Parts: sequence; structure tokens; C-alpha cells
Amino acid sequence: MSAEGALEQRTDGPSGRTPEPATATDTDTDTDTDTTVPDLSVVIPAYDEERRLGPTLDAVTRYLGAGGGRWEVVVADDGSTDGTREVVTGRRDPRIRLVGDPVNRGRNRGKGHALRLGIAASRGRRILVMDADLAAPVEELAHLERALSEGRAAAIGSRAVPGATLGARQRRIRELLGTAGNFLIRGTTLRGIRDTQCGFKLFDGDKARAAFAASRLDGWAVDVEVLRHFRRAGWPVAEVPVHWSHRPGSKVRPLDYPRFLRDLVRLRLHSVRPADALAVVLFLVLSVALYSGRVFDPAHRYLTDSLQDQNQWEWFFAVTADNVAHLRNPLFTGLQGFPDGVNLMANTTMPGLSVPLTPVTLLLGPAVTLSLVMVLGLAATAVAWYRLILRRLVRGRAAAFTRAVLAAFAPPLVSHANAHPNFVVLFMIPPIVERALRLTDADGGRTRDAVVLGLMAAYQLFLGEEPLLLAALGMLLFALAHAAVRPDVARTAVRPLLRGLAVAAAVCLPLVVYPLAWQFSGPQSYTGIEHGPGTANTVRALIGFAERSLLAGDAARADALSLNPTEQNAFYGWPLVLLTLAITVRLRRRPVAVALALTALAAAVLSLGSTVHVPFTQVTVPGPWALLADRPLFESVIESRVALVCAPPLGMLLALAVDRLAHVRRPGTRYAGLAVVCLALLPLVPAPLRSEPRAEVPAFFTDGTWRSYVRDGETLVPVPLAEPADAEALHWQTATGLGFRMPGGYFNGPYGDGDRSGVYGVPMRFTAGLLHDVRQTGVVPVIDPAARAAARQDLAYWRAGALVLGPQPHADALRETVDKLVGRRGGRVGGVWVWDLHERS
Repeated sequence: MSAEGALEQRTDGPSGRTPEPATATDTDTDTDTDTTVPDLSVVIPAYDEERRLGPTLDAVTRYLGAGGGRWEVVVADDGSTDGTREVVTGRRDPRIRLVGDPVNRGRNRGKGHALRLGIAASRGRRILVMDADLAAPVEELAHLERALSEGRAAAIGSRAVPGATLGARQRRIRELLGTAGNFLIRGTTLRGIRDTQCGFKLFDGDKARAAFAASRLDGWAVDVEVLRHFRRAGWPVAEVPVHWSHRPGSKVRPLDYPRFLRDLVRLRLHSVRPADALAVVLFLVLSVALYSGRVFDPAHRYLTDSLQDQNQWEWFFAVTADNVAHLRNPLFTGLQGFPDGVNLMANTTMPGLSVPLTPVTLLLGPAVTLSLVMVLGLAATAVAWYRLILRRLVRGRAAAFTRAVLAAFAPPLVSHANAHPNFVVLFMIPPIVERALRLTDADGGRTRDAVVLGLMAAYQLFLGEEPLLLAALGMLLFALAHAAVRPDVARTAVRPLLRGLAVAAAVCLPLVVYPLAWQFSGPQSYTGIEHGPGTANTVRALIGFAERSLLAGDAARADALSLNPTEQNAFYGWPLVLLTLAITVRLRRRPVAVALALTALAAAVLSLGSTVHVPFTQVTVPGPWALLADRPLFESVIESRVALVCAPPLGMLLALAVDRLAHVRRPGTRYAGLAVVCLALLPLVPAPLRSEPRAEVPAFFTDGTWRSYVRDGETLVPVPLAEPADAEALHWQTATGLGFRMPGGYFNGPYGDGDRSGVYGVPMRFTAGLLHDVRQTGVVPVIDPAARAAARQDLAYWRAGALVLGPQPHADALRETVDKLVGRRGGRVGGVWVWDLHERS
């Protein structure tokens, strides 16, 4: 909407009508008969200012009188209960007027309400708004007038820009609150202005009257609201350094601070367009629909295709909350993998969310926390992409929505939605991209943007290191592609970009150096992890359809082309690939479109791994991933995941195409193009993730019976030990409030015996391997004295207090095996078989 349109629709005051500037009793002269327009109107809001207002009026009139020109002073009374009104009416100068609200006389409404009255009553070509305490001397007006004469619509006094000087200072607590408030304003409502609250501002008269007439806030945040109006209308604002001194008698009360925050929230909410609000709701609906099988009963439903990862992630949230609640190191635990423990920083525990969500986990349980993180995180990721695309690529809401849906709900991301919140909760990636792009802008502000980029990167590292690495790789690919098509732009941008990245690194590294040192050199750290064969994509996987495709899904075919249901890292479908090719050809004159297409192509090729199979032949050729496969950081990356980088550029290309179609004049061409886009996307629409009832935790754990079998320093040993293939014991441990420790587990750690190569779980000792084989085969092995001796050594190493066998396949074979190893029969207790190792044969 244009500024004029906004003004036309928003001229009513807080009560729904234009505010009455004054009545006959509120002013000394009839201003309607004065046909002379003042050059300057000085508007002073006043509430109980009997003591300070007189000297201020003397100083203002003396300064203005010496300078010549036509002027007026408008004092806007805000329900004063002292002699403020008499200070004004007692003066004989007709240029000094008093205005007030005749309806609410005696009631203090706030600075915003008073200024609305005063500005509406003003007539000057320029309007100076100043506080009654004269904290900024009126002589500073000359600096503001100079800035306004240079073509600005407003010149605002500032205490925070270079050149500003401070006399008497406020109390330290108020300075800190003011600094925090300005930081919050810049981060959420009004970027680029360092000090919105200094009470010394000079405006173009007509523009000020329009902005204040459109305002709605009565409190101190009206300054932010009005300056935002100027920003949106495209009226330039200059921030001018002034001299400022604190004056006693401030009218800011403790409750004004939360009210100010409330008004900022109102401003933020009112700035949301209906189309944007609808987009946010739709993203949330899509996320809830995807998780509909679990979201309404997270504690009793299990995502079928998560394999054992849901157990693992709930345990991650539970153990982090337990560490925080008991003031323990959140980067390590001894609850799994006893006696060595688990390096939590070397695992994907997402401390960026698991730590702040500790109260939720403690109150509602880790199952609820995980569900909230995945549902809300996925929706927030879509919202973040939506905002980025609107700011950087297109203005059309429909185009941005299409792109955001593909970026957040692309087939590989839906696959990870089964089990990997670190690859679903990516809401920090779009802001990181935005800040990186700002480093190349020509309008300055790069140091601040670089600092924010460093903070964002540090936080993303605590949400997911591998997504951050892949995002950096994607941005590098885009930078190289864009440099190839626009070398002139690249030459201009490279120096500020590198300088900004250096600042960002200087900010980020001190925040992450200790956690990273713990991850790579701390207890139970490892050097890399081998994922086994079949971790690369194939061309067939890139153009095929995912298992969860609502219309074209084929589980058998998708499983044959991927590691498992949680690692279907491609599957964009051949219709989208062909559409992307057509869009690229059609928009080939737009460098950004070509760069996006090259980025997606490069990421897809990298995801094919170190050896690429040529389709329809037996020929293999070296792949470019071989250049990265053995490099630090990249050696642990599953190369097929690089195809995740394709989703954002593909979505952006779709946004460009939809935006282009929206401006096509021929309806037939427009609708035909949109139909083609819809047809290409239809096979990608996911079905809800599969879920099933969760196995009940045996009463042995839920009613606390286990406590009588485990003494201090001892462990409870599940039969067989928890491992990546079966981690139900983690659910048992979580259900007891992490009350016992256990050997084995499902986590990443070193192989052991001096070998720091990474493995999933822990290397199996004799007893663990024996029980694992029985579970797999159902065959009871021969148990001889040597086997019993090895089992005794293992149980002593684990400090086992008892062994526990829960319901599972081949339970009878496992029970018979343990009977022979221990030398006596176990007992049935609380739905499980228990061997109390404190008993003697």
C-alpha cells in the first residue's frame, strides 16, 4: 500500500475519530483566523511538568526569537494534575498554545496520545518534537535543520551515533535497559536506527502530521511506530549526534518497560500482512499433517520409519535436561556406554534447543519435547525460507510460498523428518544466507551484519553441525556459480565479503572453541566415522520418487536406492528436473537463475559420491566428491546428503517462474504455466509419516521395582545390550527418569583399545556379541566354562547389579542363554525376566 493510501485509511485517533486538538478553553487565541503558516512548530508533550516546563519554554522562546522567522510552541497536556496548564495559559505570547483532550481531562494516556494531539494542532512547515526536560538543548536544532535541508524527511537526535556527547548520565540500570531496548528495536521492528527514543526530533510538517495521524500507540513506543511509518513510506531519516544530559524528574516508571515491550509486540503483529499470516498458518498445518500419526499422542506413538532414532533422540533431550537440572556438564554423560560414557557434543544432541527446552522436557517429558521440536521446527524453517525469498528474490506471496514449501518439505527433508530433527529444524539457515548476502551489499552496515552472522553461525552449530557445513558448501557453490556468470559483480563483492567473513569468524570461534575442543579431543571423542557402502546417490535416485510420495511412492524401489527410509536424500522426481531445466532455459538471461541452476547441478553431482555409475552402462567414472571425501569435517559426511543442498535453489527457481507467470498478460499462458508447475510438484506431495502404537514400558521400570536390584555404582544390563539395531532400553531408561546406568547403547563413539575411529554404539565384548547373535538367530549357543568365565569378566567390567530381559523376538532363546551364563534361572518380575547378580548360586 502506498503511503498516501495508508494515510487515507488511518486518519482516526485512538478512539476511532480524528483527535480534537483543542477547545476554546484550551487555547488563548483563535488560531483558525491566523492565515500565517509558521516556519517551525515546537511540540512538547507534558504530564505534571509544572517545575520543568517554565524554564524550557523560556529557553525555547529566547532561542527562536533570536533567530527570526515565524514559529509556534504547542504544549500537549496529557492529563496533568499539577499546575502544568497554568504555566502555559499564564503566558501572554499568542504563539505559545496549550492543547489537551477535553474528553479525558485529568487522565494520563501516555506520550503517544499527547503527541498525536500536539502534532494534529500544529501548523508549521517543520515540526520539532522535544521533551519538557530540555535534556537536549534547543541549540542542537541547528544540526537537525542542516540534515533536513539535505533532503531528509526527518532528522532525529541520537545519543548513540559517533559525535554524540553526554553530560549528566542516567543510572546504570536505566542505561542498560535503554541499550537492550534499542537492540531489541533494531532486531525486531526498525533496523538501522540506533536511538529511537531520544526526545529531540525534527520532521517535515506534513509528513509528521500524516505519520502521527496514522499512529495507534499511546505509550513511549510511539517514536518507533512513527519512524517505521517514515521507513515504509520511503521518507529518508537522518540520525544526528546531539549533546544530551539526564535531568531529574523522569516520567518513565518501572511498569513502562513491560508496556513498551507489549507495544513492540503489537507493532510487530500489526505489521504482518494477512497473506503472510495465512502462509504461516499453512506451513504449520502442513507440518502437523505430516506428523499427524504422532503429534496428538507423542508419548504413545512411534514413527515406524525412524528405526531406533526416536528412542535415541528422546534420550538426547532427556539426558541434556537432566544434566542442566543437576548442574552437570551438558557435553558428557555416563548413563550409556558405561563405564566410558558418551561425548554428547560428538553426537547430534542439538544443545541449542535441548538446553533451553529443559523446563518443557522436565514437565512434559522428552517425547513431547521431540514432537514439538520437529513439528514447530519444520514450520519455522518454511517461514524462514518464505521471508528470505520475499526479501531477496520476488515480491509475490504465492511465488514465495511455493519456494518455501519445496525448500522445507522436499522429499529428502521429509525422509529426515522421520528421525533427524537436526536436518528438519533449519530455521537459522535462511537468516545466515541473508546475512552473508548483506556482506556484499553496497549500502554499508557490514561490520554489524558480520557480527550477527558470527552469532547466528555459532547458534546453528549447536543446532546441527552437518547442516551448517552443507549450507556453507551450498553458499560456496552459489558464489562460484554467480561469479562465473557475473564476474564484474564478484570482483566488487569479494573484498567486503572476505572482510565480513573474517569478522564473523572472529565472533563465532570464541563461542564454539571449547565445545568443539571437547567434541574432537574430549572424553570419548573420535576422529571420523565410516558409514559403509551405498552412501552415495545414483542418477536414478535423483530423478526417482520417494517412498512417502502420496501419488508415486514405491517403498521397495526407494529402499533399493537408499540406505534406509531416513536417508532418502534425493528423489526430486523427473518432472521437477525437467521443469527446472525448462525454467533455466527460459530465464537464462537472469544471472541469478543461471547461478541457482548451476548450484543445484553441482550439489547433485557431488552427492553421487567418489565413483559415479554412468546410467544404462557398466561404466564408472571418478566423481568430484573424491576431492572432499578424506578432508577434515567431510570424512564423516554421508555424501548422498549433499543433495539436500538442491532443495533451496530448486525452490528459488520455482519462485522466479511463478512470479514471472503472475505478470504474464495472457491468461491462457499464465494458467497453463501454473498448471505445469503444479503437475511437476504433485508427485512430491508427501503422505503423512507412518506411525504405530509404542511398546509399553514394563512395570518393572515404571513402578520403580528396578531400584531394589541396582546399588550405588552399579548398572542395569539389558538383554541383549542396547545398540543401533535395538535401542528400546533407552526408552526404559528415559521412563525411569534416567535413574540407572547401563553398558552399551546407541550413540557415536570411538572404537576403543587405542583406536579413535568412530563407530555407532560401542564395540561388543564377548557377552554382548553372544547375546546379539542369539537375538538375530534364535539359536542357543554352547555355553562352556570359558564362556561363563568371559561373561563373569564382562559383568564385573560393567559393574552389573542385574540383567533384565524384556519382551522381544527370540526371548526364550535369550533367557535360556542367560540362565546358562549366570548359572541359575532368572525370575519373572514386573513383566520382565531378571537375574539378580547379588544372589549366590
